[in-house]
Amino acid sequence: MHAARPWLISLLLVTGMLVSGPLFMLASDEVRLGTPWHAADRSATGLAPAAAETPEAVVQIYAARAFSWRGLFAVHTWVATKAAGAPHYSVHQVTGWNRPALTSRTGLPDRRWVGATPDLLLDLRGEVAANAIRRIDRLLPQYPYADYRIWPGPNSNTFTAWLVRRVPELHVALPATAIGKDYLDGGVLARAPSGTGYQLSLFGALGGLAAQDEGVEINLLGLVWGLNPKALSIKWPGLGRVGFGHPIGAGD
Repeated sequence: MHAARPWLISLLLVTGMLVSGPLFMLASDEVRLGTPWHAADRSATGLAPAAAETPEAVVQIYAARAFSWRGLFAVHTWVATKAAGAPHYSVHQVTGWNRPALTSRTGLPDRRWVGATPDLLLDLRGEVAANAIRRIDRLLPQYPYADYRIWPGPNSNTFTAWLVRRVPELHVALPATAIGKDYLDGGVLARAPSGTGYQLSLFGALGGLAAQDEGVEINLLGLVWGLNPKALSIKWPGLGRVGFGHPIGAGD
């Protein structure tokens, strides 16, 4: 009996660490359970410049809490692009209801995601955005996953991380709550999405990461704990980044 107590205490501690963040989110007003998807707000938030009034190229990356109970744990990410002189934005994202899962469509880049207000992770303008768009357009047909799997991937965050790794202009550290970002397409070792370090990942469900921009992360069942001295923050499952510094991307 006494020999089992350390294991029981360890199990309780790990369980508490796994559920504490999602429980906090449940008590907050950032995740609203019970809202029908067809009644959720999908309006623009004003985070993107109007296409008709912005002649330069624009690339933006967004993250918003996933719909319903998924939002207790994770965010949904997507990429929006507008070529120089284009009258509209193209929104590139992976969803579970499309076949193939990846779509590139004209739309509002800063639209609320089924009621959740997005955060702007990266905002590029001008020539650097134009260069990124050329790379993105070439890469989109090469995305290797036609299907969607909510956990541990490939999902929407797998796509965003896949693109960020291959487009050097997309210098951004994805949120720790972007579950699926660590799902690697082939192999178990890869560069971190920011390109400033490396990560080890077993199908996105177990692994670790060390990089200048992301800091240090530990992935257990897709949930991430971490420490980022550069951004003066810690990372916690469900909560994401908690700290005082700016995230790497839009704030730099």
